[in-house]
Amino acid sequence: MSILLETGAIIDGKYKILHQIGQGGMSVVYLAINEKANKTWAVKEVRSKTELGAEIVRERLMAETELLKRLRHPRLPAIVDVIDEGGSLLIVMDYIEGRSLKEVLELEGARSQEQTLLWGKQLCEVLSYLHEQDPPVIYRDMKPSNIMVQPDGSLKLIDFGTAREIREVNARDDTICLGTPGYAAPEQWEGCGQTDARTDIYCLGAVLFETVTGQEPGMLSFCREPFPLQKSGLSAGLWEILRKCARRDPKERFQSCRELAYALEHYKEMDLHWRKKQKKRLGIFLITAAAFLLCFFGAFYAWHMERKLEKDTYQTWLERIASAVTLEERAEACEGAIRLNPGRAEGYLELLNQVILAVEEDGAVSFTREEDERLRAILNQRTAEGKTYEMHLKENREGYERLAYELGLAYYYDYEGEGSKSYGVKWLNIAAGSGTLPEACRERALRLGTIGAYYSQLGQVNRAGDEKLSYEDYWEDLTALASGNLVRLDNAVTALRMYQELAAQIHGHALEFLQAGISKGEMEEELGKIRQHLKTDFAGVNWEEGLREMQSRLMMLLQEAERQLDMIDGERQKE
Repeated sequence: MSILLETGAIIDGKYKILHQIGQGGMSVVYLAINEKANKTWAVKEVRSKTELGAEIVRERLMAETELLKRLRHPRLPAIVDVIDEGGSLLIVMDYIEGRSLKEVLELEGARSQEQTLLWGKQLCEVLSYLHEQDPPVIYRDMKPSNIMVQPDGSLKLIDFGTAREIREVNARDDTICLGTPGYAAPEQWEGCGQTDARTDIYCLGAVLFETVTGQEPGMLSFCREPFPLQKSGLSAGLWEILRKCARRDPKERFQSCRELAYALEHYKEMDLHWRKKQKKRLGIFLITAAAFLLCFFGAFYAWHMERKLEKDTYQTWLERIASAVTLEERAEACEGAIRLNPGRAEGYLELLNQVILAVEEDGAVSFTREEDERLRAILNQRTAEGKTYEMHLKENREGYERLAYELGLAYYYDYEGEGSKSYGVKWLNIAAGSGTLPEACRERALRLGTIGAYYSQLGQVNRAGDEKLSYEDYWEDLTALASGNLVRLDNAVTALRMYQELAAQIHGHALEFLQAGISKGEMEEELGKIRQHLKTDFAGVNWEEGLREMQSRLMMLLQEAERQLDMIDGERQKE
């Protein structure tokens, strides 16, 4: 047990320990409360003496911390604080209510097939997010005790102590015996290969097997022996999916979590009984159709060939997009054009502008997470050549850079209704380095991408304890981005957004800027420049309703920033 964290202990002057809620071989977890904010948190403490040794434990926990600090996903806990106190390393993170999947299975037994499929798709979603990081993150320890079932029935993935990043420069087998026997893939406990996304697919298959059958997967392949499907009510299609997850050779498993998620969504298509029934129905249909064709073959053949020729033209798909009545019809037409020619940009741009960014009934535009996943699934889809659709589009440089620009703006301004600067950085950087886009578009992409990059790095520290980026650096880039006549260089919308960003950062980080050596006078000068730009640079601008709202928001931010500077200055003079 820990000596440092006793009930009632105050950590870092703000976190009060309530009681212990968990204990493992590497750490102890406590429930704590920030009484000022009236919010509960989980505090994980590294114990000084473990079987692995304090240094190894500390390194693993630091690795877990570094990973979670930069990951943002609704099915992952967020880290809010890291404290080094009294020789113990403490991590303050989201407190996740609920029970572990292990507890649920022990108390309630196997879950229904429908519940297992739902949870399987949720876990595929979060693993896909990890695997699509740059570099990819491999979890490597999927098991029921590392999965939390929240009160609403949704899942969260915890404990990143064995996760790792895949880097291409590491060509040697890197696998050591990490993971849990029975759930770990053969390449983990045999030390015979490199762990990758397919390792997590094996582990996930083992968890789903235990969830739906109530049986622990065991040391060997968990689906090697026959299983009484009728007695269990388990679909043959789902059973075949689990068997594929459990293949000893990673090449024979599902190759991505998106592929596995698709299989779970369409498990009936792998059900042998379902296939036989469909074949029987198809046979009856074909007999009827054959009789019909014998009577009307000539006319039908001519009509069919004419329709096929029309359907197979890219332009026809684009016309279908324009004439589609419903949003789903438009989406299907866009995907039809993309499938026909993944190297042309029109289908992707129409999908983005006519479907993803379609104006809703209330006049709002929201780029949802579900739409994001659908778009990424399309870009990651592979042709018969083995190349993804995105690879094909990259060969069309002008089309790829145009899509990158439009997609970067969509993420930046519209993702989940509020915009996500960090999600847009990749695409904005592509657009900023474009050789085909107009200069104004490249300039806008550069400015927005620079700001977006800071959001994922500002205030973070490296292993040596040094900040990756300082507020002094941030101030220099922020003021440079807001300099000049932005209305003339780009447009009124971009100018107002840049000025809003600068005013908001002065308001939110005035103290940090002052501590970094930026004087109050320098900040007030930048706020004054913004007011001057509003007077001189917007002559001739058509102040439509949207711009008026942005201007009002900017004036409010300027006033709040000025009041914040005065308040901090007053407090400093009192000291």
